[in-house]
Amino acid sequence: MSNTLEGKTVLVTGASSGIGQATALALSKAGARVAIGARRADRLKDLAQDAPGEILALDLDVTDRQSVQDAVTATVDHFGTLDALVNNAGVMLSGMILNADTTEWTRMVDTNLLGSMYTVHAALPHLLESKGAVVQISSTSGRTASAGGGVYAATKFGITAFAEALRQEVTTQGVRVIVVEPGMVSTELATHITDPAMQTMAKNYAESMRTLQADDIAAAVLYALSQPEHVAVNEILIRPTDQAR
Repeated sequence: MSNTLEGKTVLVTGASSGIGQATALALSKAGARVAIGARRADRLKDLAQDAPGEILALDLDVTDRQSVQDAVTATVDHFGTLDALVNNAGVMLSGMILNADTTEWTRMVDTNLLGSMYTVHAALPHLLESKGAVVQISSTSGRTASAGGGVYAATKFGITAFAEALRQEVTTQGVRVIVVEPGMVSTELATHITDPAMQTMAKNYAESMRTLQADDIAAAVLYALSQPEHVAVNEILIRPTDQAR
């Protein structure tokens, strides 16, 4: 990608809220043509209306390989190319390992880890052609695991490992791989936690600091994608100033 996003095509997953929504809007404002995908496709209509540039709204479930392939194909069919993928879809279902509902583990692995892997797999041939970029939205939990967040952290550590292998495979072919690791961001992510004690803990933790906003992460994504082609910003760790770990 050149250092301007004008006219570039970007696919953003998990775009119905939070970081994905903010990133899609910021990309559109920067002149990019944006394909937005999410399971809650009804939420994408408002985003499409708010964005200044051309938006393609897609019904996308990253846990379904065919859905992922269809979304990538639809993006390329509509815009003629794919210049960047922002892998943002994710769920955080915190809970202790003892007596855990392991269906929640499966959901996190399927969405956060396998989902991002499926999307890279489907998009990569097009990104190699355009010498584009992959942005993986990870987390500080991809660096430091903590009690109650074991499986979520495992998926984020996995994203980082997969991204590094991907970088080594494609960087000399002109594809840049970017991992963005946010700390505590004010989004609805923690509201999906089903364990009442863990949800209270997450709420109290967020209220103890000036959290990051989704727009802060969108700005980091734009920064990385806007660099000249010979510059690869491979990793951005971004915490609230008040977050100690």
